[in-house]
Amino acid sequence: MSRIGASEISKTRLDRLHEVMAGHVERGDLPGLVMLISHRGEVHVDTIGRLAFDGSPMARDTIFRITSMTKPITAVAAMILVEDGKLKLDEPVDRWLPEIANRKVLLAINALVHQTVPARRAITLRDLLTFRCGYGMIPVFPDRYPIQLAIAEAGLAPGPVFPSFPPDELMRRYGSLPLIYQPGERWLYNAGTEIAGVLISRVAGMTFGQFLHDRILRRLE
Repeated sequence: MSRIGASEISKTRLDRLHEVMAGHVERGDLPGLVMLISHRGEVHVDTIGRLAFDGSPMARDTIFRITSMTKPITAVAAMILVEDGKLKLDEPVDRWLPEIANRKVLLAINALVHQTVPARRAITLRDLLTFRCGYGMIPVFPDRYPIQLAIAEAGLAPGPVFPSFPPDELMRRYGSLPLIYQPGERWLYNAGTEIAGVLISRVAGMTFGQFLHDRILRRLE
């Protein structure tokens, strides 16, 4: 492990971040990682663990193979709004996303779409960011469950590319479907990020793309 650029002003927070990230490595969630933070003109880099579980030590300039990068960028955008005090991780998002308030949840994965029970609680930002909001891809092919057919009919099933709709239309389509699982109950890929993008746009009062440009991407130009 190596630490680069830790300032005395932010040392406590940096130590806490290091502790959290190192915990993932120590538990075996992943062999290693590189964490970089840019804040008020200071850049802090932390390299933890190894390239592979039995590999050489992680380095600052290690090259990673990465995919689905819209997801961590969306998470960063959401956490900016948390830091701004406009969102909280564990409060319901119903105010901003009324289309998915007061949800019904399937009795079972193979239930008919109308065989539902009320959601035990509201969906939160944490649920969206951890892909546990109750919506998402069901990795069973070919489609065999009624909810899979309903998702396809709603135009929300991924094909060669993921479907794209205007934000309000996207939420209308999600709102027409029951949740597959109770909020917080189980991980399902992708939908959480799509819905979080709409949430960010509505809270920020601008398009999602504009928010990303103004608060994140412009700094990288």
